[in-house]
Amino acid sequence: MTNQINIVIGSWGSYNACNEKSLGSEWLNLSDFETWEEIEQELKKQGFDLKGIDEELFIQDIEGINDESNNWDFTHPKKLFETLKESGVLDDDYQLEVMQAYLECRSLSDFEELVEQNGSNWNDDIYLYKGYDWYDFGKENYDACGYKVPEQLEQFIDFEAYGKYLGDYYAHEYSEGIIEICA
Repeated sequence: MTNQINIVIGSWGSYNACNEKSLGSEWLNLSDFETWEEIEQELKKQGFDLKGIDEELFIQDIEGINDESNNWDFTHPKKLFETLKESGVLDDDYQLEVMQAYLECRSLSDFEELVEQNGSNWNDDIYLYKGYDWYDFGKENYDACGYKVPEQLEQFIDFEAYGKYLGDYYAHEYSEGIIEICA
């Protein structure tokens, strides 16, 4: 897998005590773990007292997920891990790519809700148009509708405006193109 989701797990107890674990765990690649219990074992190896001072965990830092609307301090790492595991993004590069595009337009809580409802099929009604702009998206949808206008008249059709019009209902621009969210 080329893409990874890495986190640093912190504990409120160590953070507030300003002890040696106040900066959190080492970076953890979530793809390296099959269960939350394996992550707990790794934290124990790193000196975390999960039944004592370190029982309240939070995500201290994260790489591989861009969700500016989320306050990671209030996301429990177990919930995040289990959602990502159930969604399939930890094992499939394309699923991860779709999730990253989705999170540019929606929130982590929207993603969690999709996964709760649909499991690993959360993205069945989500389509990426990588490299597309609104013109390309409008032209693609125009062509898919089967309209028959003489080719010389197509130059008078504003495909960009048509793409944006469709985008008002179910598509969004993201950093690498257009994402269609029909769910």
